[in-house]
Amino acid sequence: MADGDDLGYFGPRSASWRVHREITVLFGGARAVLMQAAHPLVIAGARESRFYERNPWRRLQRTLILTYTITFGTKAQARAAADTINEVHARIRGVDDVTGLPYDASDPDLLLYVHACLVDSALLFEELTVGSLDDVGRQRFHEEQMLSAEMVHVPRSIIPPTVPALRAYLRDVESSEILRVTEAAERVAGLFRDPPKDAEWRPVLKAVSRLAFATLPSPLRQAYGFEPTARQRAAMRAGLVTIRALRPLLPPRYRYIGPYQEWRRRERGRGSDELELLRRRLGIDLDRAKSLPD
Repeated sequence: MADGDDLGYFGPRSASWRVHREITVLFGGARAVLMQAAHPLVIAGARESRFYERNPWRRLQRTLILTYTITFGTKAQARAAADTINEVHARIRGVDDVTGLPYDASDPDLLLYVHACLVDSALLFEELTVGSLDDVGRQRFHEEQMLSAEMVHVPRSIIPPTVPALRAYLRDVESSEILRVTEAAERVAGLFRDPPKDAEWRPVLKAVSRLAFATLPSPLRQAYGFEPTARQRAAMRAGLVTIRALRPLLPPRYRYIGPYQEWRRRERGRGSDELELLRRRLGIDLDRAKSLPD
């Protein structure tokens, strides 16, 4: 995705590339989405835009491509992707039917929660399925991702400065009693429990969803009604050990996500336009770059 000498804001030596290139870390995104859906003011914005009602997997794919463009794209592509996300957020606001509270998709506090869920889930699934980062590496990833957060209008000043502080912040949100599994959150959970027939990776999504539910914080796991038996927990632990052991033996196309594979091909002089074609098919226009200077 990044071209020539422009490797974007992070680059191949960054912790962000090291974490986000892994397909098994991508699976942690399901956990993040379930956590986000349990916040009524976050899911209210998604409900207003009918995000999970009209072609939900296409919309999730579009959001994923935009998010990974910030990490793996050139600086111009990253800025344009952030602009696209921010423009969507700017149009979404209202009053939540469940809590009676106002919501605004550009609210920094809501954006911080969304960001924290993504970072926490990425680090957890990296630890469970890859295990290459130590505490210093996890902190480096967290600090790098602060730039991604700033690009989508999360002020750096409100982001907890360390990984333990970020996780303490999430525990505080859990104990605040704002989180709950509403009808809208259940619809999101249903996408993972029973993926639509047109969902990519459908054969593995049910297994991924079990891991996503199983790794949720205990209050959310209970709220979603997911209480695995001792045998199921043992099976999932064994599955994670197997994934971690087999991952290094897999061919790159099964280990790494598309944007990282595209960079590898370009490094070998075998350029590819596959991702650009996918962006066009999903209606993503990255010809704009206006939010941040080089």
